[in-house]
Amino acid sequence: MNINKLFLCFLVISVLASCGNPQKLTYFNGVNDKVTYGIEKTDEVKISPNDLLSITVSSLSEEGSAIFNPTKDATTRFTTITGVNTERSGYLVGPDGTITLPVLGNIQVAGLTKEQLRNKITKLILDQKLLVEPLVEIKFLNYEVTVIGEVGRPTVITVQNEKISLLKALGVAGDLTIFGKRDNVLLIREQGGERMTTHLDLTSPDFLKSPYYYLQPNDIVYVQPNKARAAQSSMWPQTVPIMMTALSVAIIILDRVLR
Repeated sequence: MNINKLFLCFLVISVLASCGNPQKLTYFNGVNDKVTYGIEKTDEVKISPNDLLSITVSSLSEEGSAIFNPTKDATTRFTTITGVNTERSGYLVGPDGTITLPVLGNIQVAGLTKEQLRNKITKLILDQKLLVEPLVEIKFLNYEVTVIGEVGRPTVITVQNEKISLLKALGVAGDLTIFGKRDNVLLIREQGGERMTTHLDLTSPDFLKSPYYYLQPNDIVYVQPNKARAAQSSMWPQTVPIMMTALSVAIIILDRVLR
């Protein structure tokens, strides 16, 4: 059989293999130009037990502010998913929802937003006349999201700037494979001591205004496999010999037809 016959066989097989629905593999079907999508307001993230907080206090008195800022005593050791030990200076929220700040003592922080805690610490400092015009800055040091399932690189993402969209998280994880369900992505989120789940349709333009467009700390994104993946995993060992036999028969038939 010459090279032209082989090419024709490959072309026939490719056409047959491509007979799928492209809309199931694309995002935001039906999106129109110059259309704005208002994002639904989401609740601000609240502090929970086991959160690690960076709390820094500054004022005109550098010496007076220094006693409130993290020291080696406030350093927490972590083991990353790669097995590397790392240290982060911050305040770990205890199981009872409290942290201990120098001078101010135990403070109940669980259930508060960063803004609420900032106001609370500022008020405590002013009430005790410890500083004049203190500036309190609070950050989450354990802002992580997890992406698993049918993606290129399942991973845990550490979010440095405390803001990440679901789309960016999927991009970091290598995007969905062709076997991932783009119309049924599962989001697992912890709120108020409970876990909630929601299914998201990334093929719909409505996702652009979804309150779940941006992720929150400890969110888990699970991309479910489609039927093709399930069929492949369960039938692949049995299918390969059949496909090879069918391919051989097709080549023989085409060879005779093209003689």
